[in-house]
Amino acid sequence: MEIIEVHTKSRPSTVYCGEGAAQAASEYLRGAQAFVVTDTNVSRLYADTISRLFPGAPACVLPAGERHKNRTGLFTILGKMLDAQLHRPSVVVAFGGGVIGDMAGLAAALYMRGTRLVQMPTTLLAQVDSSVGGKTAVDYRGVKNVVGAFYQPERVFCDPVFLNTLPAREVRCGLGEIVKTGLLDEKVGAKIRENADKLHELAFLQELAADCIRFKAGVVERDETESSGLRKCLNLGHTTGHALELLCGRRSHGEYVLIGLWLESFIAEGEGVCEPSYAQEVRSLVLRALPRIPRFPNAAEGLRFALLDKKNAGSGVSFILPKSRGAYAELTLPPERYAHYLNILAEERQ
Repeated sequence: MEIIEVHTKSRPSTVYCGEGAAQAASEYLRGAQAFVVTDTNVSRLYADTISRLFPGAPACVLPAGERHKNRTGLFTILGKMLDAQLHRPSVVVAFGGGVIGDMAGLAAALYMRGTRLVQMPTTLLAQVDSSVGGKTAVDYRGVKNVVGAFYQPERVFCDPVFLNTLPAREVRCGLGEIVKTGLLDEKVGAKIRENADKLHELAFLQELAADCIRFKAGVVERDETESSGLRKCLNLGHTTGHALELLCGRRSHGEYVLIGLWLESFIAEGEGVCEPSYAQEVRSLVLRALPRIPRFPNAAEGLRFALLDKKNAGSGVSFILPKSRGAYAELTLPPERYAHYLNILAEERQ
């Protein structure tokens, strides 16, 4: 098991990554007043595990899915916390994927102006990305993550045992953030390129988890609250990904990130940010993770959601684009120019 320290200004965080992390969480919280937040999918699979790891701990079980990541879900958690008579020394345990981590984290930040928080991610995406870094949020009025806070967990426990029950779509979801990291960090990128045929093997993905966490930890340490702009790099592929996710739904967040990376490689190439050969390399890597890019006949309608992206400043649409191996660039496009590129997704492809 690897231990990765995240030294942020607001609160240091320690990540335990590897076999035995779940048991380490149980031992860490022994004697504490724990409160578990999870969802119906995870509870169906791991209710006995939760009871064994955190005996006697009250739990809040929410409906599963991104569409429940809203103020109703948030206030359900807060109400259950109040019913359980939690206090500031109590520990909220976010036991689930990215949606649960985001909502439970925000509830921990709000309740009594802050309770203790531990993340126990059970999906590949949450283990390699969303559980680390302290971003918490809910969606509101059709805008992703618009109500939220930066609130660091004191511990993150990433145990690969939970990945064994993931459906194929959830594995692809995690691949979106892994491929993104590989484009931003050349060490991770080289490992992915050298083992591209293993990109759907859980054993290899578990190896990559700690590498992805280390990269993100380094970014978060230097720019915890996106004040310097460095942390924006983690939004590579997310402008288009989020816009399509809000427009169309159905697919997972990570799948939309992969689609966003694919389209935004055309933007990077067309706007002179990267060489055509590198844009093609990006697209080839994306297709290793998601062999078919779906057609979106109404893709241009995603513009209205992209205009609400938090990275924007002014009337344009802001992007983090691939520049070269391990490098990126920020670019703002006029809305009509971005609509032109969105139409690529509406074209017929073989």
